[in-house]
Amino acid sequence: MSLLVQIILGCLLGGLLSVFAAAAVMFGLPKKWLALVVSFSTGVLLSTATLHLLPEALESSLTPHEVFPILLAGILGFFVLEKFALWRHAHGGEGETDTHHGDQQCDDHTHSHHHLQGGEGETVSIIIGDGFHNFTDGLLIAAAFIADPKLGWATTLAIIAHEVPQEAGDFAILLAAGWKHSRALFWNGVSSLSSVAGGVIGYFALEQAQQWVPHILTIAAASFLYIAVADLMPRLKRETASIGWHGLLLAAGIAFVAFGGAHTH
Repeated sequence: MSLLVQIILGCLLGGLLSVFAAAAVMFGLPKKWLALVVSFSTGVLLSTATLHLLPEALESSLTPHEVFPILLAGILGFFVLEKFALWRHAHGGEGETDTHHGDQQCDDHTHSHHHLQGGEGETVSIIIGDGFHNFTDGLLIAAAFIADPKLGWATTLAIIAHEVPQEAGDFAILLAAGWKHSRALFWNGVSSLSSVAGGVIGYFALEQAQQWVPHILTIAAASFLYIAVADLMPRLKRETASIGWHGLLLAAGIAFVAFGGAHTH
């Protein structure tokens, strides 16, 4: 299978699979499943960033004195983008709307916005913001596959892990704004396809500029660390039920990446 085909497949899995998994949670499965997914996702993100992406960057052309300033700048950059709503992700603690009854709850959802009472402009901004976010994910997937296909699949897994809670939050917002299930699923699916564009552009751009691949991998690590530490772990700290299960799934996420055969060297 060619590298480009693998990148496109990884982008499709990272986008569409997470959308349908989130839809399954929001449209029928018990909401507690989403909290358990967050625990596993946190472990996957932390271990992928620290055990795979950063070591790969350090083993390439970059030195520690180059990698860690890029990592710091990446974390701060994602914070700034999120503050300006250009890189939408989890904004917990604002109150979640029950998507089945239309009533607000203080359920500490990982991706709540403005008490989920935004109008059409807010919902359009969510779709556009997610499109930008998914495009960025596609670039990160492309850089990882160019460095090593095994690293590409590990990065795809990490992106699926963090996209499921995000997409579930998007569904909650769109449904609360009055969208039908089919409309929310369709437009979230369309938004997820922007990752394919990011992957294809990343493939052709980075193939001609291999020296930039370690920099992109470091930025990918910054993305995963930011999501895990700023968004997912605070949610886990506030969980009061099934602490044992959350800890077990967090460890399972770490073990899955650490011992799953995804090491590239």
